[in-house]
Amino acid sequence: MADFSAFKDRPVPDWYAEPQFGVFIHWGIFSVPAFAPPGRSLTDLFETDYDNAFVLGPYAEWYANALRDAASPTARRHAELYGDAPYDGFRAPFDEAAQAFDADVWADLFAAAGAKYVVFVTKHHDGYCLWPTDVANPWKPGWNSDRDFVGELAAAVRARGMRFGLYYSGGLDWTAHPRPIRNMGEMFAAVPTSDEYRAYALAQAKELIDRYQPSVLWNDIAWPSAEDLPDLFAHYYAVVPDGVINDRWLGVTPLFESLRDPAACAAFNDRIKDRIQKHGVHFDGGSTPPHCDFRTVEYGSGEHLKGVKWESTRGLGMAFGYNAAEATDDYMTGQDVADLYAEVKAGGGNLLLNVGPRADGSIPEVQSKALLDFASLT
Repeated sequence: MADFSAFKDRPVPDWYAEPQFGVFIHWGIFSVPAFAPPGRSLTDLFETDYDNAFVLGPYAEWYANALRDAASPTARRHAELYGDAPYDGFRAPFDEAAQAFDADVWADLFAAAGAKYVVFVTKHHDGYCLWPTDVANPWKPGWNSDRDFVGELAAAVRARGMRFGLYYSGGLDWTAHPRPIRNMGEMFAAVPTSDEYRAYALAQAKELIDRYQPSVLWNDIAWPSAEDLPDLFAHYYAVVPDGVINDRWLGVTPLFESLRDPAACAAFNDRIKDRIQKHGVHFDGGSTPPHCDFRTVEYGSGEHLKGVKWESTRGLGMAFGYNAAEATDDYMTGQDVADLYAEVKAGGGNLLLNVGPRADGSIPEVQSKALLDFASLT
Protein backbone atom coordinates (compact mmCIF):
# COMPACT_ATOMS: atom_id res chain seq x y z
CA MET A 1 0.00 0.00 0.00
CA ALA A 2 1.38 3.37 -1.04
CA ASP A 3 2.30 5.57 1.93
CA PHE A 4 1.24 9.22 1.63
CA SER A 5 1.77 10.09 5.31
CA ALA A 6 4.71 12.40 4.51
CA PHE A 7 2.26 14.84 2.92
CA LYS A 8 -0.42 14.72 5.62
CA ASP A 9 -1.71 18.14 6.62
CA ARG A 10 0.50 19.91 4.08
CA PRO A 11 -0.95 23.45 3.82
CA VAL A 12 -1.97 24.85 0.47
CA PRO A 13 0.72 27.42 -0.47
CA ASP A 14 -0.42 31.01 0.02
CA TRP A 15 0.02 31.93 -3.63
CA TYR A 16 -2.53 29.31 -4.74
CA ALA A 17 -4.88 29.45 -1.75
CA GLU A 18 -6.19 32.89 -2.69
CA PRO A 19 -9.11 32.63 -5.19
CA GLN A 20 -7.79 33.64 -8.59
CA PHE A 21 -7.99 33.31 -12.35
CA GLY A 22 -5.76 31.08 -14.46
CA VAL A 23 -5.50 30.07 -18.12
CA PHE A 24 -5.35 26.50 -19.42
CA ILE A 25 -4.04 25.71 -22.95
CA HIS A 26 -4.87 22.62 -25.03
CA TRP A 27 -2.87 22.64 -28.27
CA GLY A 28 -1.42 19.81 -30.31
CA ILE A 29 -1.81 17.54 -33.32
CA PHE A 30 -5.57 17.47 -32.73
CA SER A 31 -5.58 21.19 -33.57
CA VAL A 32 -5.09 20.30 -37.25
CA PRO A 33 -8.38 18.43 -37.89
CA ALA A 34 -9.94 20.66 -35.21
CA PHE A 35 -13.24 18.81 -35.14
CA ALA A 36 -15.73 17.19 -32.82
CA PRO A 37 -19.53 17.09 -33.06
CA PRO A 38 -20.65 20.50 -31.76
CA GLY A 39 -23.77 21.49 -29.92
CA ARG A 40 -24.03 19.11 -26.96
CA SER A 41 -21.85 19.33 -23.88
CA LEU A 42 -20.14 16.25 -22.51
CA THR A 43 -22.06 16.73 -19.25
CA ASP A 44 -25.35 16.55 -21.13
CA LEU A 45 -24.20 13.48 -23.04
CA PHE A 46 -23.36 11.66 -19.81
CA GLU A 47 -27.01 12.15 -18.88
CA THR A 48 -28.58 11.34 -22.26
CA ASP A 49 -26.15 9.04 -24.13
CA TYR A 50 -23.69 7.81 -21.52
CA ASP A 51 -22.68 4.66 -23.42
CA ASN A 52 -21.26 6.68 -26.34
CA ALA A 53 -20.45 10.01 -24.71
CA PHE A 54 -16.75 10.07 -25.57
CA VAL A 55 -17.26 9.50 -29.31
CA LEU A 56 -20.22 11.86 -29.61
CA GLY A 57 -18.85 14.59 -27.36
CA PRO A 58 -17.51 18.02 -28.37
CA TYR A 59 -13.94 17.45 -27.10
CA ALA A 60 -11.85 17.99 -30.25
CA GLU A 61 -8.73 16.88 -28.36
CA TRP A 62 -10.25 13.35 -28.31
CA TYR A 63 -10.23 13.19 -32.15
CA ALA A 64 -7.98 10.12 -32.32
CA ASN A 65 -10.31 8.20 -30.03
CA ALA A 66 -13.50 9.07 -31.92
CA LEU A 67 -11.71 8.03 -35.11
CA ARG A 68 -11.55 4.45 -33.79
CA ASP A 69 -15.35 4.18 -33.88
CA ALA A 70 -16.29 3.86 -37.55
CA ALA A 71 -19.86 4.93 -36.79
CA SER A 72 -18.89 8.17 -35.06
CA PRO A 73 -19.51 11.57 -36.71
CA THR A 74 -15.76 12.18 -36.49
CA ALA A 75 -14.87 8.98 -38.36
CA ARG A 76 -17.46 9.63 -41.06
CA ARG A 77 -16.24 13.18 -41.58
CA HIS A 78 -12.60 12.04 -41.54
CA ALA A 79 -13.31 9.51 -44.29
CA GLU A 80 -14.91 12.21 -46.44
CA LEU A 81 -12.04 14.68 -46.01
CA TYR A 82 -8.97 12.50 -45.54
CA GLY A 83 -9.93 9.03 -46.77
CA ASP A 84 -8.13 6.31 -44.83
CA ALA A 85 -5.27 8.57 -43.67
CA PRO A 86 -4.31 7.77 -40.06
CA TYR A 87 -4.33 10.28 -37.21
CA ASP A 88 -0.52 10.23 -37.33
CA GLY A 89 -0.79 11.92 -40.71
CA PHE A 90 -1.65 15.17 -38.96
CA ARG A 91 1.74 15.27 -37.25
CA ALA A 92 3.67 16.81 -40.16
CA PRO A 93 1.09 19.57 -40.81
CA PHE A 94 1.08 20.39 -37.11
CA ASP A 95 4.87 20.55 -36.86
CA GLU A 96 4.95 22.87 -39.87
CA ALA A 97 2.10 25.13 -38.74
CA ALA A 98 3.42 25.29 -35.18
CA GLN A 99 6.58 27.03 -36.30
CA ALA A 100 4.49 30.21 -36.22
CA PHE A 101 3.98 29.78 -32.46
CA ASP A 102 4.89 32.92 -30.50
CA ALA A 103 5.00 32.46 -26.74
CA ASP A 104 5.16 36.21 -26.13
CA VAL A 105 1.85 36.79 -27.93
CA TRP A 106 0.14 34.19 -25.75
CA ALA A 107 1.72 35.48 -22.55
CA ASP A 108 0.78 39.09 -23.36
CA LEU A 109 -2.86 38.05 -23.82
CA PHE A 110 -2.99 36.00 -20.62
CA ALA A 111 -1.39 38.79 -18.59
CA ALA A 112 -3.85 41.32 -20.06
CA ALA A 113 -6.70 38.97 -19.09
CA GLY A 114 -5.54 39.10 -15.48
CA ALA A 115 -4.29 35.53 -15.20
CA LYS A 116 -2.18 34.73 -12.16
CA TYR A 117 -1.06 31.36 -13.48
CA VAL A 118 -0.97 29.42 -16.76
CA VAL A 119 -1.18 25.65 -17.18
CA PHE A 120 0.07 24.21 -20.49
CA VAL A 121 -0.75 20.75 -21.86
CA THR A 122 2.62 19.07 -22.42
CA LYS A 123 1.23 15.68 -23.50
CA HIS A 124 -2.42 14.90 -24.13
CA HIS A 125 -3.98 11.47 -24.58
CA ASP A 126 -2.53 11.02 -28.08
CA GLY A 127 0.90 10.83 -26.41
CA TYR A 128 2.53 13.56 -28.52
CA CYS A 129 4.99 15.56 -26.39
CA LEU A 130 5.42 19.29 -26.90
CA TRP A 131 8.96 19.34 -25.58
CA PRO A 132 12.16 17.57 -26.79
CA THR A 133 11.97 14.79 -24.24
CA ASP A 134 14.97 12.59 -23.53
CA VAL A 135 12.65 9.76 -22.46
CA ALA A 136 12.15 7.55 -25.51
CA ASN A 137 8.61 6.43 -26.30
CA PRO A 138 8.82 2.59 -26.53
CA TRP A 139 5.74 2.33 -28.76
CA LYS A 140 6.19 5.31 -31.08
CA PRO A 141 9.81 6.49 -31.26
CA GLY A 142 10.27 10.20 -31.88
CA TRP A 143 6.67 11.07 -31.02
CA ASN A 144 7.62 14.53 -29.76
CA SER A 145 8.40 18.00 -31.04
CA ASP A 146 11.94 19.12 -31.73
CA ARG A 147 11.10 22.65 -30.62
CA ASP A 148 10.72 23.29 -26.90
CA PHE A 149 7.27 24.84 -26.79
CA VAL A 150 7.05 24.15 -23.05
CA GLY A 151 10.27 25.95 -22.26
CA GLU A 152 9.48 28.94 -24.49
CA LEU A 153 6.09 29.45 -22.89
CA ALA A 154 7.48 28.98 -19.38
CA ALA A 155 9.97 31.79 -19.95
CA ALA A 156 7.39 34.13 -21.49
CA VAL A 157 4.81 33.53 -18.75
CA ARG A 158 7.28 33.99 -15.91
CA ALA A 159 8.72 37.14 -17.49
CA ARG A 160 5.28 38.71 -17.04
CA GLY A 161 4.98 37.77 -13.38
CA MET A 162 2.63 34.82 -13.78
CA ARG A 163 3.13 31.31 -12.40
CA PHE A 164 3.66 28.47 -14.87
CA GLY A 165 2.17 24.99 -14.51
CA LEU A 166 2.15 21.80 -16.52
CA TYR A 167 -0.57 19.32 -17.51
CA TYR A 168 0.46 15.74 -18.23
CA SER A 169 -1.83 12.91 -19.32
CA GLY A 170 -0.60 10.10 -17.10
CA GLY A 171 -3.82 8.09 -17.20
CA LEU A 172 -4.30 7.82 -20.95
CA ASP A 173 -1.65 7.44 -23.62
CA TRP A 174 -2.93 6.02 -26.87
CA THR A 175 0.56 5.19 -28.10
CA ALA A 176 0.81 2.63 -25.28
CA HIS A 177 -2.79 1.43 -25.03
CA PRO A 178 -5.10 2.52 -27.88
CA ARG A 179 -8.37 0.94 -26.72
CA PRO A 180 -11.61 2.51 -28.02
CA ILE A 181 -13.26 4.63 -25.32
CA ARG A 182 -16.98 5.36 -25.38
CA ASN A 183 -17.82 5.72 -21.68
CA MET A 184 -16.27 5.94 -18.22
CA GLY A 185 -15.75 2.21 -17.79
CA GLU A 186 -13.91 1.93 -21.08
CA MET A 187 -11.85 5.01 -20.18
CA PHE A 188 -10.50 3.45 -17.00
CA ALA A 189 -10.00 0.14 -18.83
CA ALA A 190 -7.73 2.04 -21.23
CA VAL A 191 -5.30 3.21 -18.52
CA PRO A 192 -1.95 1.55 -19.37
CA THR A 193 -0.69 -0.53 -16.45
CA SER A 194 2.38 -2.32 -17.84
CA ASP A 195 5.70 -1.92 -16.06
CA GLU A 196 7.05 -0.35 -19.24
CA TYR A 197 4.42 2.38 -19.23
CA ARG A 198 4.78 2.97 -15.49
CA ALA A 199 8.49 3.58 -15.98
CA TYR A 200 7.90 5.80 -19.01
CA ALA A 201 5.28 8.02 -17.35
CA LEU A 202 7.28 8.35 -14.14
CA ALA A 203 10.47 9.26 -16.02
CA GLN A 204 8.67 11.86 -18.12
CA ALA A 205 6.94 13.43 -15.13
CA LYS A 206 10.26 13.75 -13.31
CA GLU A 207 11.91 15.17 -16.43
CA LEU A 208 9.20 17.83 -16.69
CA ILE A 209 9.61 18.69 -13.00
CA ASP A 210 13.39 18.91 -13.18
CA ARG A 211 13.52 20.82 -16.45
CA TYR A 212 10.68 23.33 -15.94
CA GLN A 213 9.98 23.47 -12.16
CA PRO A 214 6.21 23.87 -12.66
CA SER A 215 4.24 25.68 -9.96
CA VAL A 216 1.28 23.38 -10.75
CA LEU A 217 1.55 19.65 -11.50
CA TRP A 218 -1.76 18.85 -13.18
CA ASN A 219 -2.21 15.18 -14.02
CA ASP A 220 -5.25 13.92 -15.92
CA ILE A 221 -7.55 10.88 -15.68
CA ALA A 222 -5.48 8.59 -13.43
CA TRP A 223 -2.03 7.08 -12.86
CA PRO A 224 -1.06 3.51 -13.74
CA SER A 225 -0.18 2.62 -10.13
CA ALA A 226 -0.50 4.47 -6.83
CA GLU A 227 2.71 2.76 -5.70
CA ASP A 228 4.74 5.23 -7.77
CA LEU A 229 3.11 8.37 -6.42
CA PRO A 230 4.74 8.96 -2.99
CA ASP A 231 8.15 8.99 -4.68
CA LEU A 232 6.95 11.29 -7.46
CA PHE A 233 5.24 13.72 -5.08
CA ALA A 234 8.27 13.84 -2.77
CA HIS A 235 10.49 14.56 -5.77
CA TYR A 236 8.18 17.34 -6.93
CA TYR A 237 7.99 19.08 -3.56
CA ALA A 238 11.78 18.86 -3.20
CA VAL A 239 12.20 20.66 -6.53
CA VAL A 240 9.23 23.05 -6.15
CA PRO A 241 8.55 23.52 -2.40
CA ASP A 242 5.58 25.84 -2.99
CA GLY A 243 4.13 23.80 -5.84
CA VAL A 244 0.62 22.34 -5.94
CA ILE A 245 -0.69 18.98 -7.16
CA ASN A 246 -4.22 18.31 -8.41
CA ASP A 247 -6.48 15.36 -7.53
CA ARG A 248 -6.56 13.22 -10.70
CA TRP A 249 -4.13 10.52 -9.66
CA LEU A 250 -6.39 7.49 -9.14
CA GLY A 251 -3.93 4.59 -9.19
CA VAL A 252 -5.98 1.45 -8.59
CA THR A 253 -4.30 -0.94 -11.01
CA PRO A 254 -6.59 -3.93 -10.26
CA LEU A 255 -9.63 -1.80 -11.12
CA PHE A 256 -8.22 -0.71 -14.47
CA GLU A 257 -7.27 -4.25 -15.40
CA SER A 258 -10.58 -5.75 -14.23
CA LEU A 259 -12.57 -3.36 -16.43
CA ARG A 260 -11.02 -4.91 -19.53
CA ASP A 261 -13.50 -7.75 -18.95
CA PRO A 262 -16.72 -6.76 -20.81
CA ALA A 263 -19.03 -8.00 -18.06
CA ALA A 264 -17.14 -6.14 -15.33
CA CYS A 265 -17.08 -2.99 -17.46
CA ALA A 266 -20.83 -3.20 -18.08
CA ALA A 267 -21.51 -3.61 -14.36
CA PHE A 268 -19.26 -0.63 -13.57
CA ASN A 269 -21.06 1.50 -16.15
CA ASP A 270 -24.44 0.51 -14.73
CA ARG A 271 -23.32 1.76 -11.30
CA ILE A 272 -22.10 5.05 -12.78
CA LYS A 273 -25.34 5.56 -14.72
CA ASP A 274 -27.37 4.90 -11.59
CA ARG A 275 -25.28 7.41 -9.64
CA ILE A 276 -25.71 10.04 -12.36
CA GLN A 277 -29.46 9.51 -12.36
CA LYS A 278 -29.65 9.92 -8.58
CA HIS A 279 -27.01 12.57 -7.89
CA GLY A 280 -25.94 14.20 -11.16
CA VAL A 281 -22.77 14.00 -13.23
CA HIS A 282 -20.36 15.71 -10.84
CA PHE A 283 -21.24 13.96 -7.58
CA ASP A 284 -18.19 12.15 -6.14
CA GLY A 285 -19.80 10.52 -3.13
CA GLY A 286 -17.60 12.48 -0.76
CA SER A 287 -14.53 10.48 -1.76
CA THR A 288 -11.12 12.08 -1.33
CA PRO A 289 -7.82 11.09 -2.95
CA PRO A 290 -4.94 9.97 -0.69
CA HIS A 291 -3.18 13.25 -1.41
CA CYS A 292 -3.73 16.44 -3.38
CA ASP A 293 -3.39 20.17 -2.81
CA PHE A 294 -6.66 21.01 -4.57
CA ARG A 295 -9.73 19.31 -6.02
CA THR A 296 -10.98 19.83 -9.57
CA VAL A 297 -14.37 20.05 -11.25
CA GLU A 298 -14.79 20.10 -15.04
CA TYR A 299 -17.68 21.96 -16.66
CA GLY A 300 -19.61 21.90 -13.40
CA SER A 301 -20.31 23.48 -10.06
CA GLY A 302 -18.00 23.10 -7.09
CA GLU A 303 -20.79 23.02 -4.53
CA HIS A 304 -19.75 19.56 -3.30
CA LEU A 305 -16.17 20.76 -2.72
CA LYS A 306 -16.84 23.41 -0.11
CA GLY A 307 -14.36 23.32 2.74
CA VAL A 308 -11.37 22.33 0.59
CA LYS A 309 -9.30 24.23 -1.95
CA TRP A 310 -10.70 23.59 -5.40
CA GLU A 311 -10.44 24.65 -9.02
CA SER A 312 -13.11 24.90 -11.70
CA THR A 313 -11.96 24.24 -15.24
CA ARG A 314 -13.68 24.42 -18.61
CA GLY A 315 -13.15 25.70 -22.12
CA LEU A 316 -14.43 29.00 -23.44
CA GLY A 317 -16.52 26.80 -25.73
CA MET A 318 -17.62 23.20 -25.22
CA ALA A 319 -14.18 21.81 -26.06
CA PHE A 320 -10.66 22.25 -24.73
CA GLY A 321 -8.84 21.69 -28.02
CA TYR A 322 -9.84 24.04 -30.86
CA ASN A 323 -13.04 22.87 -32.55
CA ALA A 324 -13.59 24.73 -35.82
CA ALA A 325 -17.14 23.35 -35.98
CA GLU A 326 -18.25 25.27 -32.92
CA ALA A 327 -20.52 28.26 -33.52
CA THR A 328 -19.81 31.65 -31.98
CA ASP A 329 -22.84 31.16 -29.74
CA ASP A 330 -21.16 28.07 -28.25
CA TYR A 331 -18.51 30.31 -26.68
CA MET A 332 -18.64 32.26 -23.44
CA THR A 333 -18.65 36.04 -23.63
CA GLY A 334 -16.60 38.24 -21.36
CA GLN A 335 -19.70 38.75 -19.21
CA ASP A 336 -20.25 34.99 -19.00
CA VAL A 337 -16.67 34.56 -17.79
CA ALA A 338 -17.06 37.36 -15.25
CA ASP A 339 -20.25 35.81 -13.90
CA LEU A 340 -18.67 32.37 -13.61
CA TYR A 341 -15.55 33.78 -11.99
CA ALA A 342 -17.63 35.62 -9.40
CA GLU A 343 -19.48 32.41 -8.56
CA VAL A 344 -16.31 30.32 -8.30
CA LYS A 345 -14.44 32.98 -6.33
CA ALA A 346 -17.31 33.33 -3.84
CA GLY A 347 -16.95 29.63 -3.11
CA GLY A 348 -13.20 29.92 -2.53
CA GLY A 349 -12.27 28.31 -5.84
CA ASN A 350 -9.93 29.21 -8.67
CA LEU A 351 -11.13 29.42 -12.26
CA LEU A 352 -8.82 27.77 -14.78
CA LEU A 353 -10.30 28.79 -18.13
CA ASN A 354 -9.07 27.09 -21.27
CA VAL A 355 -8.09 28.48 -24.66
CA GLY A 356 -7.72 26.23 -27.69
CA PRO A 357 -5.34 27.74 -30.26
CA ARG A 358 -5.33 26.81 -33.93
CA ALA A 359 -2.49 24.61 -35.20
CA ASP A 360 -0.44 27.70 -36.10
CA GLY A 361 -0.67 28.94 -32.51
CA SER A 362 -3.13 31.74 -33.26
CA ILE A 363 -5.90 32.13 -30.71
CA PRO A 364 -9.31 32.68 -32.37
CA GLU A 365 -10.75 36.15 -31.82
CA VAL A 366 -13.90 34.74 -30.22
CA GLN A 367 -11.64 33.42 -27.45
CA SER A 368 -9.20 36.33 -27.09
CA LYS A 369 -12.03 38.88 -27.10
CA ALA A 370 -13.82 37.04 -24.30
CA LEU A 371 -10.64 37.13 -22.19
CA LEU A 372 -10.04 40.83 -22.76
CA ASP A 373 -13.70 41.72 -22.21
CA PHE A 374 -13.61 39.75 -18.97
CA ALA A 375 -10.56 41.70 -17.85
CA SER A 376 -12.37 44.98 -18.48
CA LEU A 377 -15.22 43.84 -16.23
CA THR A 378 -13.11 42.79 -13.25
